Amino acid sequence: MTLNMAGSHASKRAVPAMSTWTIPDGLDAASAACIPVAYGTAQECLFTAGHLESGQTALIHAGGGGVGMAAIQLAKQAGATVIATASSDEKLERLKEFGLDHGINYASQNFVERTRELTDGRGADVILDSIGGQNLVDSIGALAYRGILVSVGVAGRAGSSVEARDLWGQNNTLRGVFLGGALLAEYPRVHAMIGDLIEQVASGSVQVEIDRTFPLAEASAAHGYIESRQAFGRIVMEP
Repeated sequence: MTLNMAGSHASKRAVPAMSTWTIPDGLDAASAACIPVAYGTAQECLFTAGHLESGQTALIHAGGGGVGMAAIQLAKQAGATVIATASSDEKLERLKEFGLDHGINYASQNFVERTRELTDGRGADVILDSIGGQNLVDSIGALAYRGILVSVGVAGRAGSSVEARDLWGQNNTLRGVFLGGALLAEYPRVHAMIGDLIEQVASGSVQVEIDRTFPLAEASAAHGYIESRQAFGRIVMEP
C-alpha cells in the first residue's frame, strides 16, 4: 500500500519506497488504502499536536468523514469523552458504534453552546477542525482552559482569520497539522506510526468504514458524491 504526494487517479504509479507499507494477511487492499491519510492524520492531530489524555474531552468536527471517524475511534480508545459534529442526526446515531459519546447536529445546533452544555461549561480539551474558515474561528469559543485547537485541512475551502488575542484569555493553543510534512521531517516515527495503525485495523481494534466504491473511470461521480456530503466514511476508487 502506498502514499504519494503527486497523483492518485491512475491504475499504476511509481512511488518512493519510503512511502510504502506491507498489507497484513487478511486485510483487503481497499481498507488498507483508507488508513494512512485518515488514520495517520487523526493520530497526529489528537496525540502529537493535541496531547489528548484519558479523562479529557475531544470535540471532532465532521465526524462522519474519514479523519473524523478515525479520530472518534482513536480518542475513545485513549479513554477520552468524545463529542463530534455532523450534518444529520442519522450520521450521529451511526457514529455511536464507533465510540461517539455526544453528537451535535451543526445544521440545527450551535456547536459552541452545545459543547459548553455537554461539559458543564468547561469546554473541550482538544478540538480537531478539518473544515477551516469561520468554523475554525468559532471553535476557539468551545475550548477549555489551556485547550488545544488543531487545524488540519480546509474542507470549507476558505481561509481563516484567527485573532491571536482570542487565544490569550484561556491560555489556549492553535496547532497546525500536515501529515505529508511530518512524514518527510520525521520519517522513522511517522512511518512506524502508520504501520501500527494498519496493524490495528487488521486486528479489528479499529475499523475502516467504506461508504461506496467507484470505478476509476467514474472519478467525477466519486468526487461529486463526496462533495454532496452524503458520504459516511471513506470513498474508494478501483482501477
